[in-house]
Amino acid sequence: MDTSIIAFFFIMLLVIIIAIYSFSIYNRLKSLRNAADATLSQARVAMKKRLDMIEQLVEAVKSYAKFEQDTFEKITGMRVTVGKAGTEELKKIDDESRGILGNIIAVAENYPALKTSETVTSLMNSVKDIEDEIARHRYTYNNIIQEYNTMLDTIPSRFIGRSAGMSKKEYLDFFDEELKRPGVSWN
Repeated sequence: MDTSIIAFFFIMLLVIIIAIYSFSIYNRLKSLRNAADATLSQARVAMKKRLDMIEQLVEAVKSYAKFEQDTFEKITGMRVTVGKAGTEELKKIDDESRGILGNIIAVAENYPALKTSETVTSLMNSVKDIEDEIARHRYTYNNIIQEYNTMLDTIPSRFIGRSAGMSKKEYLDFFDEELKRPGVSWN
């Protein structure tokens, strides 16, 4: 056999291997991006459930404390926004809803009958469960984004991802908001 034919087959085999490897990297990046989008969507749904629970808590507490219409309008506005919110908007919604929830908790602590109400207790437990769900989704999303961003930072996946127009994604980080103590005011 002629050495030029062997070299040709060797080069063709090498090109095929590189192409297959490139496609597998591209597919992995797409898979991670889709998983991140799906998880972010699940976080949005959980945050919407949290807003629904907060609204129900506001209704339950309403007879014990003066509530401004502004509270209901904020919740409604956040519910509309959360469906298409990106990571920055979700951080703002999380901060605002935590503030409203903090106000409700403060009111409940000031009214012993309200604090022991079955409805309020049940709703507070539901909110806690939803908080746990949001935390799980945030954790999953951030793990996926970490792998995705790492692939976009390392060679050769960096070149493949950038040539396909992929860019790094932002983490869903509510840590700063979690450290803040919610303000309490019922004027």
